Amino acid sequence: MLIQQFTEINDGIENADRIKIADGLANLLADSYSLYLKTLNFHWNVTGPMFNTLHLMFEAQYNELILAVDLIAERIRALGFITPGSCSEFNKLTKIEEHSGNIEAMQMVKFLIIAHEVVINTARKLIPITEETSDQVTLDLVTSRLQVHEKTVWMLRSLTK
Repeated sequence: MLIQQFTEINDGIENADRIKIADGLANLLADSYSLYLKTLNFHWNVTGPMFNTLHLMFEAQYNELILAVDLIAERIRALGFITPGSCSEFNKLTKIEEHSGNIEAMQMVKFLIIAHEVVINTARKLIPITEETSDQVTLDLVTSRLQVHEKTVWMLRSLTK
């Protein structure tokens, strides 16, 4: 559970709903940050005939993810909560499995597909509560994240054919 910093926010979202939204965003933040680290790790350690392609693709992906992490964290703050930001907090919240960088390139691609799908599922869980509470800002954020992750999964899957 997140620590609430502000006691009174009058933006039309009930406090109980705000807590649910912020908790969901904390999970999305932890999964996104864990995916960022996994992608960065694979960027550093990829080898093989597709080195250049994957190295550049992973770099573009982790750069996009670090910007997204900031947006998610700032939304948690805007809702009035302290944003989780330590490795121990993220480890408790994430559902992304860790992997070393000492694996084959195509296994990295497969692990990234799985990790992006975790983020997709975490994001989807936020949609009903944001719709119920008319939290359009969080809904827009989540929808844009879904679009990025679904496109990334499609691109990664295309490499496995």
